[in-house]
Amino acid sequence: MASAQSPMARRQPNIARPVAPPIVPGYPTQGSKAWTPGIPSWIPVNGSAKMVLKEAVDAVVNSFSKHTQGYGRINVVEALQEFWQMKLSKGPETKNGALVVYESVPSSSPPYICYVTLPGGSCFGSFQNCPTKAEARRSAAKIALMNSVFNEHPSRKITDEFIDRSLQEAQSTFKGAPHEVDDPGTGIGAFRFMLEANKGRSMLEFQELMTVFQLLHWNGSLKAMRERQCSRQEVLNHYSNRVLDDDMRSQMALDWITRENETRGIIHRELQIAEKELESARLAGRELRFPKEKKEILSLALSQIPVITSSTA
Repeated sequence: MASAQSPMARRQPNIARPVAPPIVPGYPTQGSKAWTPGIPSWIPVNGSAKMVLKEAVDAVVNSFSKHTQGYGRINVVEALQEFWQMKLSKGPETKNGALVVYESVPSSSPPYICYVTLPGGSCFGSFQNCPTKAEARRSAAKIALMNSVFNEHPSRKITDEFIDRSLQEAQSTFKGAPHEVDDPGTGIGAFRFMLEANKGRSMLEFQELMTVFQLLHWNGSLKAMRERQCSRQEVLNHYSNRVLDDDMRSQMALDWITRENETRGIIHRELQIAEKELESARLAGRELRFPKEKKEILSLALSQIPVITSSTA
């Protein structure tokens, strides 16, 4: 990593940022609105920012290549797979092992788009204007490899020092009282609980967990649990170990089908928003699982509406 340190110290690429949620979304805090964790501000990316991002990605990829294979042209797709095989050979197994999954967006003409999902669930996409499907795959692999490499740095681990610093920042930002840190019923207390429960994990792993809460908030599931008098602590305990799987996606799709029956056209509107968020985040080189999951859940709901309509006719 030594050769990539200098440019990266000057320029901060859009690697997956640490998520610092002071509350569980859907559960308002005193004097503040409910907060949605980790959702980036979808800002346009200008030409200069794109160039900085490309240079940063190339610096990290080239550095990884020198440390693992020596000098020369790197096959970034193979390098990403090799990275995860090495990582998981030294740590706990994941559901899909070391498998890195690529997904090309169907298109008959450029620019082509490709997504890559890492073994833990984090997702990245091609961030460049790609004239071929192969180039789109390489672009997605580059940004994923950069985030994977950076995620191994000690500064990206949740430690006691990081927890203390994050809690201080959360208290300062949200004007929390000192005693709230020790009360899991408060927003900052819930944040502390989640950080301590994930001590030793990386920021990317923590983001994967927070994606579940983001989706539950977006879907209205957390609001429904609050209305059923579930405490914030109960919600955290229940969902902290839940995996985002097909059953959860199907249930969320059913919720949106119910909303569609009440408000015609709501799925189309939400789908348009999700698609714009996904596109903006992809071009900025951000982690994509939240907007991509939203798009897929809404698309699943939309595909089921004609079936339900015909079956009830």
